[in-house]
Amino acid sequence: NIHSLNLSMQLPWYYDFLQSVEIANCDSVGILKAIAYMGLDLPLDYRASYTLLMPKILESCNQNRFSVFFLGAKPEYLQTALERLKLKYPNVCFAGHHGYFDKEDPEANQTVIEQINQAKPNVLVVGMGMPIQEYWIQKHSSSLQVNAIMLGGAIIDRMAGVVSDCPHFISNMGFEWLYRLCREPKRLAARYLLGNPAFALQIALAMSNASQLRV
Repeated sequence: NIHSLNLSMQLPWYYDFLQSVEIANCDSVGILKAIAYMGLDLPLDYRASYTLLMPKILESCNQNRFSVFFLGAKPEYLQTALERLKLKYPNVCFAGHHGYFDKEDPEANQTVIEQINQAKPNVLVVGMGMPIQEYWIQKHSSSLQVNAIMLGGAIIDRMAGVVSDCPHFISNMGFEWLYRLCREPKRLAARYLLGNPAFALQIALAMSNASQLRV
């Protein structure tokens, strides 16, 4: 999304991380509009926000009796999310660990890694916000015994009902950022009120020396 692109311009290691992943899904209508501005129109179907994607992932896990481990959020929010998910997807083996541990403490990290590996999840969802979650995965992914890792931002809070999902018609118009800003102004003001103009400037600069985009 726009925030992650801005981070990739500020943090070289974050840019390298995005380039190294197997799948980088488009989580923003703003990204699609920027690509269109640069000369390549892509349909809205290219957007795969977690609001749309995660229910499909979990339903697939439910059908295949997969296991899912959630890492992140406050302990009480994580517990609420796990309880709600177990009721909705009874065939999935859910487990989790909160995100409020010292991520620079080797012992604390090792404890979390051992808990994840003991569960041996098919899917690990890390929801600790950008760029903390990316940094943690970049540092510890080689020690994790999982089939797939997904980075989910505030997805655990959403599943706990603490943060509401943006209505689809607002999201489809490209105004999810405004919806989220109105709901969480203190936390997201800098990200959107400063980040969106910075993103527009990045795109304008890119257009000054870019060739036409192609798939």
